Amino acid sequence: MKVITVVGARPQFVKAAVISRAFKKAGVEEKIIHTGQHFDHGMSDVFFDEMEIPKPHFNLGINSMGHGGMTGAMLAGIEEILLIEKPDAVLVYGDTNSTLAGALAAKKIHIPIAHIEAGLRSFNMDMPEEVNRILTDRISTILYAPTQTAVDNLAKEGYANFNTVIENAGDVMQDAAYFYAEKASSENGILENIQHKQFVLCTLHRAENTDDANRLKNLVDGLNELHKIIPVVLPLHPRTAKIIAASGLITEFTIIEPVGYFDMIRLLEACSLVITDSGGLQKEAFFFKKNCVTMRNQTEWVELVEHGYNVLVGANKQALLAEAKNMLYKTNDFSKNLYGRGDAGNKIVTHLLNWFNNK
Repeated sequence: MKVITVVGARPQFVKAAVISRAFKKAGVEEKIIHTGQHFDHGMSDVFFDEMEIPKPHFNLGINSMGHGGMTGAMLAGIEEILLIEKPDAVLVYGDTNSTLAGALAAKKIHIPIAHIEAGLRSFNMDMPEEVNRILTDRISTILYAPTQTAVDNLAKEGYANFNTVIENAGDVMQDAAYFYAEKASSENGILENIQHKQFVLCTLHRAENTDDANRLKNLVDGLNELHKIIPVVLPLHPRTAKIIAASGLITEFTIIEPVGYFDMIRLLEACSLVITDSGGLQKEAFFFKKNCVTMRNQTEWVELVEHGYNVLVGANKQALLAEAKNMLYKTNDFSKNLYGRGDAGNKIVTHLLNWFNNK
C-alpha cells in the first residue's frame, strides 16, 4: 500500500509522526507533502531529528497568502504530485487549509481520502477551521474520529446515508504525548529558567482573542490579577507580543520565549493549572492530569467540559479569575478513557490496511 500524507503546520507533523511510525512497522510506503502553510523557523533539521519525525518528500512553500489564494495554490501543487505518485490513499489531519486542499486534490482525481480527527465540531461557522473540517469530512472516504462525541456529531449530520467509513480510533495526540513524555523527562532545561515552584501555564494566540482589542485587554487584565495570587507563565508567540505592545497593554505576569514541544511537555508536567485558547493544549492538559480554563466561547473538545476537566470563560475577566481559582483546587479523576489509551496510531494503520485489502 502507498499513502501520501499532507501536512502544513507543526502540530500536524507531531500527529503524522505517530502514524508514520505505525506505517513503517506495517511496511506501508508513505510520502509526505508539506504545503508550507505555517512557515516555521523552528522546524529545522534538529526539530525532525529530535522528534523522530520523517522529513517531507515534497515542500510546496506556500504561505503568507489569503485563505483563497493559499488553498488554491495548495490544491494545484498537491494535485500535480498525486498525479505522478498515484497513491492508494491520501491522509489528512485536522482542520487547516492544507487539510482541505489535500482532500480536494485527492477527491477531484478519485483517490480515497482518510481524515484523522474527523467529526470535531465547534459549531462556530465563523471559524475557518470549522469550515475546513466540515468540508473535509464530507468528501473523505474514511473518517477516523478521535472521540465518541465526534462519532455522534457525524451521525447527527446524516453520515450513515453517505458512502463513508467511520471509525472511533482514539486521539493520535495522546499517542504523541506518551511517546514524547519519556524523551522529555531526560532533560530539564526549561524548568531551570522558571523561578516559581508553583505556577499556571498559559498560552494566548488565537485570532479571536488577539485581534479584538476589548477581548485582549480583558484577558491580559485577568491574567495580571491572577498573577498576584499564583505566578502565571506565558510562552508568548511573536505575533501576540507585537499586538500587546502596539495596544499599550501592561503585562505583569511572567513572559518567556516560545517553547518547543519537549519544553511544553515539561511545563505541563510541572504546572498547577493550564489556561489557554489553544485546542491542542486543552487535550494535553488532560493527558498530563491538569485542570484547564479555556479562553474561548466554544471548544471542539466538549467532553472535557462535560466531565469537568475544562471550563470555558470566553474573554470575561471575572469569569477567568473565578474559574482559575476554582480549578486550581478542584480534584478530578483523570483515569477516564476519553481519547483511547495511546494506541490510536496502530488502530488507524491496522484499519486502513484491512480496508485496503478488502476493498
